[in-house]
Amino acid sequence: MFNVTTKTMEWGEETLTLETGKIARQADGTVIATLGETSVMANVTFAKKQKPGQDFFPLTVHYQEKYYAAGKVPGGFFKREARPTEKETLTARLIDRPIRPLFVPGFKNEVLVMCTVLSHDLVNDPDIVAMIAASAALTLSGAPFMGPIAGCRVGFEDGEYVLNPTVDDMQDLRLNPEQRLDLVVAGTKDAVMMVESEAYELTEAEMLGAVNFAHAQIQPVIDLIISLAEDAAKEPFDFQPVDYSELYEAVKAAGETEMRAAFAIADKQERTTAVAAARDAILEKLSEEQQQDENLGSALKKLEAGILRGDVVKTGKRIDGRKTDEIRDISAETGLLPRTHGSALFTRGETQGLVVTTLGTGDDEQFIDALHGNFKSNFLLHYNFPPYSVGEVGRVGSPGRREIGHGKLAWRALQAVLPASTDFPYTIRVVSEITESNGSSSMASVCGGSLSMMDAGVPLKAPVAGVAMGLILEDDGSYAVLSDILGDEDHLGDMDFKVAGTENGITSLQMDIKVAGITPEIMEKALAQAKQGRLHILGEMNKALSGAAEFSIHAPRIETMQVPTDKIREVIGSGGKVIREIVEVSGAKVDINDDGIIKIASPDGESIKKAYDMIHAIVAEPEEGAIYTGKVVKIVDFGAFVNFFGKRDGLVHVSQIENRRLNHPSDVLKEGQEVKVKLLGFDDRGKVRLSMKMVDQETGEEIKKEEAAD
Repeated sequence: MFNVTTKTMEWGEETLTLETGKIARQADGTVIATLGETSVMANVTFAKKQKPGQDFFPLTVHYQEKYYAAGKVPGGFFKREARPTEKETLTARLIDRPIRPLFVPGFKNEVLVMCTVLSHDLVNDPDIVAMIAASAALTLSGAPFMGPIAGCRVGFEDGEYVLNPTVDDMQDLRLNPEQRLDLVVAGTKDAVMMVESEAYELTEAEMLGAVNFAHAQIQPVIDLIISLAEDAAKEPFDFQPVDYSELYEAVKAAGETEMRAAFAIADKQERTTAVAAARDAILEKLSEEQQQDENLGSALKKLEAGILRGDVVKTGKRIDGRKTDEIRDISAETGLLPRTHGSALFTRGETQGLVVTTLGTGDDEQFIDALHGNFKSNFLLHYNFPPYSVGEVGRVGSPGRREIGHGKLAWRALQAVLPASTDFPYTIRVVSEITESNGSSSMASVCGGSLSMMDAGVPLKAPVAGVAMGLILEDDGSYAVLSDILGDEDHLGDMDFKVAGTENGITSLQMDIKVAGITPEIMEKALAQAKQGRLHILGEMNKALSGAAEFSIHAPRIETMQVPTDKIREVIGSGGKVIREIVEVSGAKVDINDDGIIKIASPDGESIKKAYDMIHAIVAEPEEGAIYTGKVVKIVDFGAFVNFFGKRDGLVHVSQIENRRLNHPSDVLKEGQEVKVKLLGFDDRGKVRLSMKMVDQETGEEIKKEEAAD
């Protein structure tokens, strides 16, 4: 019944297995990849005909994590996997980015790639396994795919690169100073196709070394996929790219001069209008048959790309007049919004982000129900890209893959400089509203996010800036690396290479390319040029940070205190009775964790102090020799019992009440009276001994022996 083909190899410390032929046999290509005990099934189907009039490549990648894979039931009210989680969306993008450029140019048939996590051992992250499975399934499917690719994850610990570190090793790197890198690289046999990373101030050389290490480690996986394809691949789909050379020549003859003049305009809006007019002029000169040709859009794009690309490589001059390594004019300002905790407006050329920081308490942390376990995050970054930012109309809905991906890139870039939660016990939410866009808005979000957090009083280790690099790579091998790319340069160029970091090193690197990989030489030049641009941007940002920002009066104040873990139960009380009383009496929020760390939050300093004192009275031990204010709770013949420390009482013997003989303590004391006492110590049975006569009852100061004698 089944014609199963299996290939296995040892990869790092685990066994990698690729299997096909048993499950989902009606798909064009199906592979189950297993690393350790993490298994992902990838299914590929593609339409055998192109939809009439379609002028783009409709590739869709889905990645789904099934909770049964880890032996879990989904959390929440509906016990069924619903909309994609952030991890699922990001992983789908991770797979899409390296495979999209490898389809034969001109192929516009619909392609669907579905990756489903079937088993998760909580050690090997399924995203890498899914990428390998998708590549193998595409290679088997017969689709015109110029792969295979493979991918791996790289860590950096004690100066050594680590292949495919465990899920736990990569969890919350900010709290693990030993691990300085979470890098995912995908590539073909010959070149790197995609890079995604979270880093902790790595040098350019260390980052380039990690990429090269990853590319070397994926080579045996590519060989394994090829071996599987040799035994199980379907016949290649009969696809020949349409030859529209005659149409292109007609388009070029009809309007190259007008199009070249349009691209010579530096202002984006004027240039966009001129390009649209040049297109209309070209259409008027074409025949009716040429106007109806479904390849007309491709011919126009080829003309535009040829003009933009050729001029940059030959002359070194870009469409807005800048040199290849020149950064656009920058304006940065902070403190724009009066009621927010922190705000910044960062403008770079025609790209602008209004970035706002809000500080919250532990109650505001995001609870994440993930396949490998539940955890909380106290740093959130949300990115919004409305249609008006590019002068367009369009639908506004829930965040899409682009918004989630760009927000996560900025989140990764800023992670490395956040203070420890013990030093700054706030939940930090950063929202980037992109108000203009012509170039990298994600890097503007990094710059604006850094500024707005510093405006909110967040003690970042250092400011972070980001810059987007581009590449024009011609067929003859000549190339130009472009700093701070425009939207058109991104759209018509060959690479989108984003680098963010501090003066000391890189905190995030993301690369996508549209050609079959770039060489280490080009990547090294891009990193060096990006560092030059990053330092320039940091210099401009520093002008907006003339002094230390004041902590917003509208932000909650949070104090932390540590209590012994055996005292946690006393602070909480039976059924939470004690902690509820503290909150009600003080008016402050009180949050306590299993380690005995208590966070007390309120905009009112008095509320925080009241809650702190109430908790301190519960957990602290009285100190011998210290002076306390207490109340007389009971009078007996031999003295008085005084409640002086929380619920703790002690005895003031009749001889310790005053420096004279008393007939009875009631001669000078009554129940409920406030007195000041000194803790003398504890007797053999642990009973507390107090003294009133050693303390001035008016001032609370201790009476020295000489004064007592007088």
